[in-house]
Amino acid sequence: MAADITESVPVSPWWGWAPPTPGGSLSEGTLAVLAERLGIDAEAARRPGVLDAAPATIPSDADLAASALTEAAVAALVAAAPTGAVAQDAASRVAHAAGKNTVDLLQQRAGTPLGLPDAVVRPGERAEVAAVLAACVAHGVAVVPFGGGSSVVGGVAPLSGEHHAVIALDLTGLSRLLDLNERDRTAMFEAGVRGPDLERQLADRGYTLGHIPQSHQQATLGGYAATRSAGQASTGYGAIAELITAIRIETPTGPLALGGRAPASAAGPDLRHLVIGSEGTIGVITEVTVAVKRRPTTKAYGAWAFPSFEAGAEAIRALAQDGAAGDLPDVCRLSDEEETELTLAQSGGTQTEVLRRWLRSRGIETPALLLGVWEGSGSAPKARLRRARKILRAHGAVSATSAPAAAWDRGRFSSPRLRDELLTIGVLVDTLETAATWTNLAATHTAVAAAIRGALAAGPAGGGVASAVQGHVSHVYRDGASLYYTFIAKAEHDPVAQYERVKRAANEAIVASGATITHHHAVGTEHAAHLPAEIGEQGVRILRAVKRELDPTGIMNPGKLI
Repeated sequence: MAADITESVPVSPWWGWAPPTPGGSLSEGTLAVLAERLGIDAEAARRPGVLDAAPATIPSDADLAASALTEAAVAALVAAAPTGAVAQDAASRVAHAAGKNTVDLLQQRAGTPLGLPDAVVRPGERAEVAAVLAACVAHGVAVVPFGGGSSVVGGVAPLSGEHHAVIALDLTGLSRLLDLNERDRTAMFEAGVRGPDLERQLADRGYTLGHIPQSHQQATLGGYAATRSAGQASTGYGAIAELITAIRIETPTGPLALGGRAPASAAGPDLRHLVIGSEGTIGVITEVTVAVKRRPTTKAYGAWAFPSFEAGAEAIRALAQDGAAGDLPDVCRLSDEEETELTLAQSGGTQTEVLRRWLRSRGIETPALLLGVWEGSGSAPKARLRRARKILRAHGAVSATSAPAAAWDRGRFSSPRLRDELLTIGVLVDTLETAATWTNLAATHTAVAAAIRGALAAGPAGGGVASAVQGHVSHVYRDGASLYYTFIAKAEHDPVAQYERVKRAANEAIVASGATITHHHAVGTEHAAHLPAEIGEQGVRILRAVKRELDPTGIMNPGKLI
């Protein structure tokens, strides 16, 4: 059975992604790979209680720095959000102190968050957002818009910039479906709605947005828009920028409502795209109107092996450029040889061994595995799969049955929880991503993976460090594709320095390759230094000019994007 995209989960704990699964969810195959490939003590990971408990207790009010908000500022915020709440307790402040970047989690687990908001403000109505911003301008308080808190690039770090205090503006109380226009196939939501709740409200009427990033169970629609998100099925449904038809933002100088007037317009530049991807630096997104589709009732799965990652990428390129509309699967994931090997090693069992023998008989010793999921109704998904199969086979694809793709669909939201458990047993694991044109895809894939491996080997232990660096394509376009990497190694004595060394090397390789510094993780603080290389100094000046116009006192999410 596929994962239920309407299933709500508990809000993330302050130290990780989700409450731990009793006994942990590390499979025997995963434990074996950790022991054999990385020298991690699998027996230690199995000890009772290792994976069950939270890493640390939440700091008390006495342990935290006092709020810098003045009494007058607190009173103004309370007056601005009469149906909401203004919280300054330790639990609220710590829960909004960071996102889910590995450095964030390591610091949180150590009980030393990088910073704290001076208060958490939760509006109860959209109209209160403008009043909160006015209060913050009047009292010199910075504002960090906060949805699901799933940023992995420092996007919700509570930085105050030149201001004396900073609040986290928690928008999750704004989660209603405001309008569903079945004739236009659009739905208007408040921006704080979490992914599962959004899909549930649409499912009740027979529709779906289809935008399902891995952060879906925690993230919000406003977060999708603010970070220019791409979902796991974006190859079929489109990234969030393609799905937004209208958007409303409250800025310190007034509201801005964009789009929704007509299906297309030539009335100057499309200003929606100043808001989509703006990361809270010019205002607070309060309403988003999105294109919706009929909820799929059937799925078709397929998996194929190729003799190399490059061969698989060429097959996907043919499917994207020469296939008919709909031939590309909605979910299209091509794993490189390293990721495929680790996946097979973790799976183990008779079926995996049969698959290995089958592929060897076809001359494939180190396979690259392609997974496809086609969604729709009736027989349409299977018909699309059959058309795609012809093109893939013509480019050397060897069937690996449908089982790997169906298994991925069942476990599509498991990776963040797995990271929590690996960090608990001393394994450094994280992800990063980029995208490149087909012309540069293979070279970029090789260069970035080599940079990550080199950085892991450059630690205190030298070249003896065992590591795994795996990558895959997860989003496909006519002219190129994304590249998503996961790196795994035993944590060093200073895992923060270890992570920063890897990230720095990867970023340098990405820029040198001419690829994008971020495909769907946004900019935040981690990529801000590399933005000029991508959009030019003139582009940065344009963004700063927009910020000066809409946020002249600079209260909106200081230190992010630009």
